[in-house]
Order: sequence, then C-alpha cells, then structure tokens
Amino acid sequence: MGWPRSLLKRLFKRLLNPAAERRPRRPMPDTLWQNALAACPWLQQLSVADRARLRELCALFLEDKEFHGAHDLRITDAMAAQIAVQACLPVLHFGAGSLPLRWYDDFVTIVVQPEGVVAPRTLMDEHGVVHEYQEELAGEAMPEGPVMLSWQDVRTASDAEAIAQGYNVVIHEFVHKLDLRDGEADGCPPLPPDFLGLSPRAAHAHWRDTLQAAYDDFKEACIKAERFSAPETWLDPYGAEHISEFFAVASEGYFVNRARFTQEHPSLLALFDAFYRPGA
Repeated sequence: MGWPRSLLKRLFKRLLNPAAERRPRRPMPDTLWQNALAACPWLQQLSVADRARLRELCALFLEDKEFHGAHDLRITDAMAAQIAVQACLPVLHFGAGSLPLRWYDDFVTIVVQPEGVVAPRTLMDEHGVVHEYQEELAGEAMPEGPVMLSWQDVRTASDAEAIAQGYNVVIHEFVHKLDLRDGEADGCPPLPPDFLGLSPRAAHAHWRDTLQAAYDDFKEACIKAERFSAPETWLDPYGAEHISEFFAVASEGYFVNRARFTQEHPSLLALFDAFYRPGA
C-alpha cells in the first residue's frame, strides 16, 4: 500500500521547515575536520563542494547532539567528529542549511560503548513459542530515542578490509533512523512527493518492489553460502535478517564502496541515487 499524499505532505512539511535553515555558530576547526576526513578515506571521492557542505553539516550536528561515553569511555572532540562526518553523509543532499538534520530531530543522545554489547532479546515464533536469546550489537538505533555505537567498530572506518567489505556501523545505524521516520522499520524511508517523477503511491510501490527483489536474492545467496558452500556474499549476511537490516547494510556498501556496490547490486544503484542524491 502506498503512503497517503496527506501523510507525505505532513512529513515533508516538518522536514523542510524553513526555520531549520540555520548556519553553525562557528565553523568546524580545520584540524578536527582534516582528522575526520583522514579517518574516513572513502570520503575523498566527494567533490570539493560536497566536502564543504558536509563540513557545515558536521558543525551543526556537533552543536545539536550530545555524546556520552559508557563504562568511563572519554569522548574526545576527534571521536565525536569522526562519528558526525559519517552520520551526516546519508543526508548530505537532503536540502540547504540545517534542513537535512531534521531527519535526526527525534533524538539528541549518542551513547558510545568501548566495544560491542550483548543485549537480551525475546522473539515469538509462528507457533506462539517465546524464545529468549542474546544478541551481540555493534550499534543500535532506538525509535524516537538515542543511537548506540561501539567505538571499536566505529574506528574501523579507515580499515582497508572494512572499506573493501562495505562495512560501516555509523552509516548503518543512522540509515535506520531514516527508515524509522515514518514509525516503521520496513526498509522504506519517507520518499519525497516527486520521487523518480512518480506519484507517492507508485514511488512507494517501486521502492518496495525493487528493494524486496534485491533482498530476496540476497537471502537466497546467504542460504547457499551457509548450507551449500557457495561463495559468501559481499555485504554482511546480517542484512538477511530483515528487509530493514538489508536496507541499512546495503546503504553501508553504497556509501563506503560505491564501485563494488554498483557491481554487486546494480538494481539498487538508481534507487539509492534518487533517494540519497536527489538532483545530483
């Protein structure tokens, strides 16, 4: 079912509120900015104009958000900047001024753990049986709540292996925040009313059909790799857990290793370009 036009208008009226078009109180210091870029070498592919725009968004992000270190972890300016530059990348082309950060206005706090955490989970299967288990987390985005990140995983952004695999925990969790803007973790964020020149209903159907097809293929590839010794998937198999996880995992690859993403998931390239880079 497509999104009602009235709902889309309300969502985007909030996201595009002119009052949000503000500038940072002070620019991001040169050393802090250069160190953040060095920690994320894949950002060098951005144009000069995009890097300047990203720097401004990062300054605004750092003004708006609060960072808390868990277990006595001390959050330095460099750590906060490294998280900010990655968090702002998905919304870089979502408008002028501070408009893109309206997508993140449902929370203030970012909790940084020294390393991954183990969280208790409860799941009811199709037979009504409740299963309790523990899940290891590198990050988590709470609906209308804070974002949790493992610093051990955040700092891998500069690792050649992580880049080659398209892995990035910050992008993953902040893409979840985009997905959750409409209240549902379903792999379909709110789409602009003119997305791909389609009506809201048709745009939503096109997104869902395209992503679902790619997700189904990915799940099948993961099953073949696990059970029949087929080649492992390029993207993290965690993406096979749910279509919302696939959207987040695929977005990691899209931003971190666009060349490999284009090769592995060509059907998603135009879709993601239209969403993340409108008018580019």
